[in-house]
Amino acid sequence: MHLLALSVAQHIAREIEQTSLLEWVGALTCIACVYLAAKQSIWNWPVAIISVLAYTVVFFKNQLYGDAGLQVYFLGTSIYGWYFWLKKKERHEKPVTSLSVKEYILVIAATAILSLALGWFLKTYTPTNVPYIDGVCTAISFMAQILMTRKVLQNWALWIFVDICYVPLYIYKNLYVTAILYTILLVLAWLGHLDWQREYRKGMNLEVGMPIAE
Repeated sequence: MHLLALSVAQHIAREIEQTSLLEWVGALTCIACVYLAAKQSIWNWPVAIISVLAYTVVFFKNQLYGDAGLQVYFLGTSIYGWYFWLKKKERHEKPVTSLSVKEYILVIAATAILSLALGWFLKTYTPTNVPYIDGVCTAISFMAQILMTRKVLQNWALWIFVDICYVPLYIYKNLYVTAILYTILLVLAWLGHLDWQREYRKGMNLEVGMPIAE
């Protein structure tokens, strides 16, 4: 057992040593942009753009075509999110909102349909060996990013769930630095959820004229 653990550790260390510069750039800027998003800093968007450009190449080379395509989508939403956050700041609108029951149902239904559609597409038209896992993770990330650009609290719950799914997927693909990255992102997503939840409650308390509990 000790020899097996040592062998696994050596394999992981060797893979990390062989990690490309592009993956390191993508990982470090991704951590930075999630931290900045949790703090509601508008700088998360330009940093995110650097990360998605790096990971577009990394994922495509590793036949994670759903994730590669997702990065292109992230590029567009990062530009939009940057604009939208600037616009909200200028108008002094309530920064964090929450889904209604109807919106919860729509988000769940849309994510399920998109997961199946992407899984089928990847299985039919690409050589990937993880079509449905890639499809599900891509669909959830797609929806989470939409909610984040609109400053919807529940985006963090989706990020937490998908980060848990991504860690074993990236280990399977020998992307150990990215697997470690998503473990860190899982923690940051939880902290982001707590920060945004406090902000949302403050906004709700202000609307009804209640004192804000610290």
